[in-house]
Amino acid sequence: MKQPSSSVRGKGPAKAKARRKTREELNQEARDRKRDKKHRGLAPGSRATGADASGKSSGQSKQKDPRIGSKKPIPLGVSDAQDTRPQKHQPQPKSEKPMLSPQEELDMLENDERLDALLERLEEGEILSAEDQAWVDSRLDRIDELMQQLGLSYDDDEDEEEEQQEDMMRLLKGGN
Repeated sequence: MKQPSSSVRGKGPAKAKARRKTREELNQEARDRKRDKKHRGLAPGSRATGADASGKSSGQSKQKDPRIGSKKPIPLGVSDAQDTRPQKHQPQPKSEKPMLSPQEELDMLENDERLDALLERLEEGEILSAEDQAWVDSRLDRIDELMQQLGLSYDDDEDEEEEQQEDMMRLLKGGN
């Protein structure tokens, strides 16, 4: 067996061995590392504590809820869900005027000053703007609808008068 030569070892400076740490020193270093690591990041409960700090600085008496979303309570019971179901609403008329009977609406349309003025302009031969013409047409259509609902027509009055005149003429001419 070969024995190592001491001359090889002896040459050159001798390196000092690093001293091994004891178990207590290792434990203490681990505790220090853990303590340093523990202080990273935000504090727990930062949402609640952060809102308090900002609320005090703004001077608001009412605290704003930092949660996002609807705050409306949701019924959890089956019977509650059926009772709180939204009722279907009746569509309200677009006009702010109360609903009129067909006769009242017809009277109102026949006495409309704007309609009368525009009809007079039409009879004189004036050309109305597109908006005015459309408005007049819609009003006249509505008048026709109302007269049909009420069983009236323009022709009834004129026909009766013409028939009476024709009957009188027949009587006068020869008694047919």
